[in-house]
Amino acid sequence: MNTDKHRLVKALVLPSVFICVHLWFPLSSARAEEPTFQKLTLSDKFYSEAATFGDINHDGKMDVISGPYWYEGPDFKTKHEYYKAEAIDPEKYSQNMMAFTDDINHDGWTDILIVGFPGDKTRWFENPQGKDGLWKEHVAFEVTDDESPTYADVDADGHKDLVCCTGGKMGYASYDPADPTKLWTWHPVTPNEKFQRFTHGLGVGDVNGDGKMDLIENTGWWEQPATPTDGPWKKHDAHFADAGAAMYAYDVNGDGLNDVISSVHAHQYGIAWYEQKKDGDKTDWIKHLIVSTPNEKGETGVMFSQAHALELVDIDGDGVMDLVSGKRHWAHGDHGDPEPNAPAVLYWFQLKREDGKATYTAHKIDDASGIGTQVVAGDLNGDKKPDIIVGNKLGTFVFIQQGDSETKK
Repeated sequence: MNTDKHRLVKALVLPSVFICVHLWFPLSSARAEEPTFQKLTLSDKFYSEAATFGDINHDGKMDVISGPYWYEGPDFKTKHEYYKAEAIDPEKYSQNMMAFTDDINHDGWTDILIVGFPGDKTRWFENPQGKDGLWKEHVAFEVTDDESPTYADVDADGHKDLVCCTGGKMGYASYDPADPTKLWTWHPVTPNEKFQRFTHGLGVGDVNGDGKMDLIENTGWWEQPATPTDGPWKKHDAHFADAGAAMYAYDVNGDGLNDVISSVHAHQYGIAWYEQKKDGDKTDWIKHLIVSTPNEKGETGVMFSQAHALELVDIDGDGVMDLVSGKRHWAHGDHGDPEPNAPAVLYWFQLKREDGKATYTAHKIDDASGIGTQVVAGDLNGDKKPDIIVGNKLGTFVFIQQGDSETKK
């Protein structure tokens, strides 16, 4: 989701920015070869429900972006304000719900794309190429609906697109490479399905294995035609979630068919993968619960509420994609959701394949950070092991993976 995705950093206490370094600790049920993580607390203030990273100052090292600040790598001793900073009451909401990096104007410098509160603007901030001061702001898209917009190259033109809903329809907005400062062009994929600002559940992936990106939502997936055109695309009905978050198409069990991974309900309980089964022209989707609900036990035995963000990444280096998620702290403040004050857990779920079957094992990373509306993972410090970044109502956190990640399938 992130152009510069893959490298980052260690940190020390310094006067110019609040950074707390925690000793690394083993994951629960850890074996010698399993990953461990070092937790860095970059901030204890609420600025955003998102965080990401990229090489902002063009020095070949990854920097962290969270809320109005970017934190300079490799030691994070300096933070830079790129839009006016104002800490937010955790009972309220941020105008920074998703963050992505990309060289949008193709000047060789990494810009920052921020999706606002559902129904509001998406903006991009133009990198000033090493100059001090606030960055120039451009409106990319006026009304960005859905609670899990993403940024991906839907139409395979070499430029990433903002995938979201607007005007009741789901689709993607693309910028003009010749003039990215103009409002982005909307490409509807669906008819008016009454998608609205607080719709939950959205993903991009090649569901049918034809090499083209399809769109995924709670009630099915929309097939991209041979030539990418505005919609409506063909809908394939399925039940993937009650109210999902980020959604992925991935061949979980290695049978050659892409399955779908989703939160069951972003504000309640459950994470599942939906196995694609084909019988001639008929397709069925078999639900496999990973994280439990109060009514149904998942295979890991773990249960927490508010799995409002998911990240698909190969944490242990075994060649298959694992899952990172956790509890979004105070999605609606200290009330209105199940167990709002339960520990803000962060997990990675290890995928293993054996004899044609897929299993997940839960590994707790932390219980005092959780996730936001986004959780991002990637190789942040260049050691070829994915690390994790979180921005939410508890602050900004980085988890640096330690030790040997070379495990066997």
